Amino acid sequence: MSQSQYLNTNEFASGLSLRPQTIRKRFAATGSYFGVRPVKLPNGQLRWPTDAVERLMKGNAA
Repeated sequence: MSQSQYLNTNEFASGLSLRPQTIRKRFAATGSYFGVRPVKLPNGQLRWPTDAVERLMKGNAA
């Protein structure tokens, strides 16, 4: 997994002008954030695809 292809939850939330807690809450409830599924690392951290911010801003989820 290349670091440049993924964002951590804080970076993902910042790109969407949201609080990280909003992303985590939705992920805990549904397993995704409006269709975008993160990679879960062995240490429990989530990594979100970098292109997901742009897709969500355009109205295209997964």
